[in-house]
Amino acid sequence: MSEFNDWFNSVPFFTRYWLAFTIGLSLIGRFGVISYYYFILDYYPFIHQFQIWRPITALFYYPIGPSTGFHFLINCYFLYNYSQRLELSMFAGKPADYFYMLLFNWLCCVIIGLLVNLPILMDPMVLSVLYVWCQLNKDVIVSFWFGTRFKAMYLPWVLLAFNLVISGGGAMELLGILIGHLSFFLLFKYPQEFGGPALLTPPAFLKELFPDTRYVGGFGTAPQSRPTARGGNMFGHNWGRGQTLGGN
Repeated sequence: MSEFNDWFNSVPFFTRYWLAFTIGLSLIGRFGVISYYYFILDYYPFIHQFQIWRPITALFYYPIGPSTGFHFLINCYFLYNYSQRLELSMFAGKPADYFYMLLFNWLCCVIIGLLVNLPILMDPMVLSVLYVWCQLNKDVIVSFWFGTRFKAMYLPWVLLAFNLVISGGGAMELLGILIGHLSFFLLFKYPQEFGGPALLTPPAFLKELFPDTRYVGGFGTAPQSRPTARGGNMFGHNWGRGQTLGGN
């Protein structure tokens, strides 16, 4: 148990609790402790019955079953892997900035979910975070199934095509890509390439609630691809693992 606690506490704050709430709420719904219906995003009870918790629970809940269990595990892996990478690299020392990006992506998912009757938000939310990391690390080589290797910038599209072929889906992946692209554009491309204001700068009260832990100069500048550590993968899995071109 102590090893689990050490691992859990080593995961960065927002990734840690996003993953924990996702697993916990999904298991509660799976075993019927609380009916899953109260967790999903449904327009009528949310608006007319003032069930204001639904946009939050729709983010954390995922229906686990024989046909969805593997997909749930893959989502948890991507959540843990790429959210952690963003939180420990681009947003290192700036928890309010990362939380504000997550909040923006989540609000986009909620608005679109209400418009198109999307009850579960985990898929597009996870893909939106993965997309941002891939855009910040375009030239990093990632490994996928069957030994395929390609640049990280193509990973979201490979996942979309993979899900389209395997399950006939793809809509959730496309939605996540669009939200992630909007987030990346407002965070980096718009202020840098178009000279616009930094529209996703967190308000002062979030900075007070989640103060910076250290100064990081030049926030908002996408980092250059960095070689991975020699000797393997810090995440213990090569699916989606990054390795820069020319790395050893």
